[in-house]
Amino acid sequence: MLVLVLIAGFWAGLQNALAGGGSFITLPALILAGMTPLAANITSTVALFPGQVTTGLAGRSLVSGVGKLPFWVLFVLSIAGGALGGLLLLSTPATLFARLVPWLVLFATGTFAWGSFFRKPSADGAVHIGPVGAAIAQFCIAIYGGYFGGGIGFLMMAALTLAGVQTRTAGATKNALAGVMNAAAVAIFATSPNVHWLQAVVLGAGAMAGGLGGAWALHRVNEKILRIAIVCIGAALTVGLFLKPV
Repeated sequence: MLVLVLIAGFWAGLQNALAGGGSFITLPALILAGMTPLAANITSTVALFPGQVTTGLAGRSLVSGVGKLPFWVLFVLSIAGGALGGLLLLSTPATLFARLVPWLVLFATGTFAWGSFFRKPSADGAVHIGPVGAAIAQFCIAIYGGYFGGGIGFLMMAALTLAGVQTRTAGATKNALAGVMNAAAVAIFATSPNVHWLQAVVLGAGAMAGGLGGAWALHRVNEKILRIAIVCIGAALTVGLFLKPV
């Protein structure tokens, strides 16, 4: 079973670096390993954190703010929102959380698909949300990220591209911010009895290896293919979760 967890970690690290949604892979794997959905989500968040830091550092040359909104503001908002989301998760009953998971995944996937393929760009090339809108969006996403984690990459990609950031730059920026927002949540979860440390260490090792591979690929993958792959992965996982809830 630990081999399955290791493979899931590698896949999740690779997917997080390219698109996001790595916890969609780790949640089912950890549940198969015998955890409750709540324990699986908390363990996944802790385990994926080192890989997110590694991936963020590997792609730091592409990291950017949003227009006049500097990156450090997004950094602070991500820490604050992630801490709030983590506290909310610890106060949520496990059965309620299990029922919410498919809807959370559906929301994340739909948001990115709309931002990537269905929104109509303005005639003069103006962006749809400005720096203030991007700041509000990032804080809300950070709360969601600290609470669930699944789909934060989709949501950040949607918000950043709506704010006018190019897809490749948005990918590197969301990788860095994912690690930041989860740092606050991990600090809260570290003392939780829901963390299964053996599985977390194995999963984290796989995620770090996958994250480095994904950071390398991020500079080379065609942007249109990247967007299509993100939506296909999210759609497949959404259907799977509704057919067989975790």
